[in-house]
Amino acid sequence: MSTQRILIKYGGNAMINPQLQQEIAAEIFKLQQAGNEVVMVHGGGPFINKALEKAAIKSHFIDGLRVTEELAFAEIQKALIGEVNANLVSTLNHHQLKAVGLSGKDAGMVSAKKYEHTTAEGEAVDLGLVGEITEIDGSLINMLCASGYVPVVACIADGSNGESYNINADTFAGKLASALNVDQMIVLTDVDGLFLNYPDPESIIHELDEEAVNQHMGSTIKGGMIPKINSCVLALKEGVKKAIILNGTRPEQIANYVVHNQRIGTTLTL
Repeated sequence: MSTQRILIKYGGNAMINPQLQQEIAAEIFKLQQAGNEVVMVHGGGPFINKALEKAAIKSHFIDGLRVTEELAFAEIQKALIGEVNANLVSTLNHHQLKAVGLSGKDAGMVSAKKYEHTTAEGEAVDLGLVGEITEIDGSLINMLCASGYVPVVACIADGSNGESYNINADTFAGKLASALNVDQMIVLTDVDGLFLNYPDPESIIHELDEEAVNQHMGSTIKGGMIPKINSCVLALKEGVKKAIILNGTRPEQIANYVVHNQRIGTTLTL
């Protein structure tokens, strides 16, 4: 079997359940044993919410995007790098993997700038230290993958002005996947894929092209599924060969899809 490079975007309920974390680590070990290179990108919404609440900082969202003032960013960075990333690395290492914890800051891997947001009404709003990626240097991750390591990347990056930025994890994953020329991008969520009539299992949409995405956007594709679908489309347009949405609360889907070629989840194509 030829080596594939697979990027897994990890988040949601599968992240806060310790047993599911263990099971996902075991699935990643199976992927590596089958000859694949694996890179993980993670968010940490539930952990961020908890950290901000503990620090008595109210969470405020505009168009689904977290407003990130300086005090909030300090707590977000501690939660993502000091808690979520460190715990994931420990879990993966416990399952015979060689995981390395990173963020976009390490070796200047990811460069970012302040994200300028405009509402649907055309109003420019300041989201604080929310960033968008301007450049990615994949050499560090390439070196780690070639040596058998599993890079685990938190979605924080620095800008040229010395500021640090919080970046949407789905967007970060899509951009990194394209920069690393991955063969497959797997986005783990809390459902089995995109449903035409959720939760009817017969209504799952197994294949979705860009035209179908446009047709379903805002109706079938809504809420937290929007940035996930958009990140997959972005990655495909920038050279990623395949993107799929799988259920992170059913970790066996990962190896069943990659190793055993089962028809599960929602695969996006151009």
